[in-house]
Amino acid sequence: MLFYILLFLGIISLWWHWRARDRMKVTNLTGRYIFITGCDTGFGNMAAKTFDKKGFRVFASCLTETGAKALKAVSSKQLRTVLLDVRDADSVKKVAAWVKAEVQSEGLWGLVNNAGIMGPSAPTDWLDIEHFREPIEVNLIGLINVTINMLPLIKKAKGRIVNVSSVGGRLAFSGGGYFPSKFGVEGFNDSLRRDMKAFGVKVCCIQPGLFQTALSNPAKIMKEKEVIWNNLPPDIKTQYGEEYFHKDAAKKQKLSKICLNKDISAVVQCMEHALTSLHPRAHYVVGQDAKWFWNPLSRMPAVIQDFLLLRNRIEPAVSHAK
Repeated sequence: MLFYILLFLGIISLWWHWRARDRMKVTNLTGRYIFITGCDTGFGNMAAKTFDKKGFRVFASCLTETGAKALKAVSSKQLRTVLLDVRDADSVKKVAAWVKAEVQSEGLWGLVNNAGIMGPSAPTDWLDIEHFREPIEVNLIGLINVTINMLPLIKKAKGRIVNVSSVGGRLAFSGGGYFPSKFGVEGFNDSLRRDMKAFGVKVCCIQPGLFQTALSNPAKIMKEKEVIWNNLPPDIKTQYGEEYFHKDAAKKQKLSKICLNKDISAVVQCMEHALTSLHPRAHYVVGQDAKWFWNPLSRMPAVIQDFLLLRNRIEPAVSHAK
């Protein structure tokens, strides 16, 4: 009995120590520079406004002039916006040079790689290479390119890099380029974290579940999928059956409603912890669906993953599954 009491007290002590360590903050962060991509809407938009209010000097990159103007209108004069398409290598270099001129010898305390798109989500045999290319170019290649160009400034400040991945970087539950791109982000994040440890740079990865943002707009996703369905060759449509599209869409929408997290501030809180904690976490799993379903499922054997995920799909008319 004494052994179990001591074991219990040991676990409580370790938990208490971890909680205390997790709450420790870096001091004197007011006025530090941070750069955030994808600030037109969603996580990036809220993060830019939140960190601006907390006294950071925010560089917020937006894809559109409209997004930049709207953000600037509700922020302090200290926040700076810049137009950036992360797919454009020349634009990334120019923006990095501009940031370097602004921060000078101080360097860049934080880089938040948030820009991302969903891209078409459909069975693989409905898609061509272009359907895969854009999500990979934005979510992975763009993220890597921005990081490489900002890295000297981050190293100078011994700062932080925060990469926004997804539970889709741990578990692929649909066809398309989104999931390969996020698996790639996870791999890049882990190798970068180890490479930068010697330089005092901390690298963190945020893995949100399904949140209510423009990226996860169900109407847009269904519209893109419908366009692809309508252009499929007759033999593919025959294999799946004429009723497949609508039945499968209804099932997906039902699951989305169950999993959807409406409060996106939870993701921004993880970004804040990664940027301000003395001991930031390597990975932040955020969202009830991610914590209690997707993340645990990603650690289970493939046979269990396949069983549960395939229950959410309509079988094609011509199915040879046994």
